[in-house]
Amino acid sequence: MEIVDPRAHAYSEKYSSKQEPLLDEIEAYTLKNHPQAHMLSGFLQGRFLAMMSQLLRPRRVLEIGTFMGYSALCLAEGLTEEGRLHTIELRDEDADRAEGYFRRSNQADRIILHRGNALAILPALDENWDIVFVDADKPGYSDYYRLVLPRVRPGGLIIADNVLFHGQVLEDGPEGAQKPLENKNARAIQAFNELIGADEAVEKVMLTIRDGLFFIRKK
Repeated sequence: MEIVDPRAHAYSEKYSSKQEPLLDEIEAYTLKNHPQAHMLSGFLQGRFLAMMSQLLRPRRVLEIGTFMGYSALCLAEGLTEEGRLHTIELRDEDADRAEGYFRRSNQADRIILHRGNALAILPALDENWDIVFVDADKPGYSDYYRLVLPRVRPGGLIIADNVLFHGQVLEDGPEGAQKPLENKNARAIQAFNELIGADEAVEKVMLTIRDGLFFIRKK
């Protein structure tokens, strides 16, 4: 299901700032070679993440789900001089590729890549986060949120990707009732969205960019 009109998406890309050549390379390689290329944030979302980082000027950024390293490099664009970005990737093959790109970037000394299960790694990261970007396994979203929220500074931002999950969470049953979701990832995203919607400790807005971005600001 196309959530955003492809013509509007292409038009928006046309009038947005260009990205660094290394990001062009990562995008081209991923689209050509990776069987899960749809997981890449992509140009328009990448420029949006970069601009948010540039506006907020974070000192500490956490990313859960490195993939090819594309979104980490976008988020690193706004880091302060002493800023650091921690990113976590479960799959060694993707981590190897991302690490190679990080070494070639001008952010090489400010990006820290962790390999393994995020649920095991997160408790050991003794940081207070300005921005957290969640783009990993969907069944883990609610657990990641509960783990990181206490370590997000007041006024800090959590961004969750894929919260419309290819439109599957939009499907209604008879008389507008929510149909039971067959896909486990869609069910997990729906549960996460309900968790955030009910949490009075945060302000939130869901944006219909690409596959849906949830912006969650800690009060």
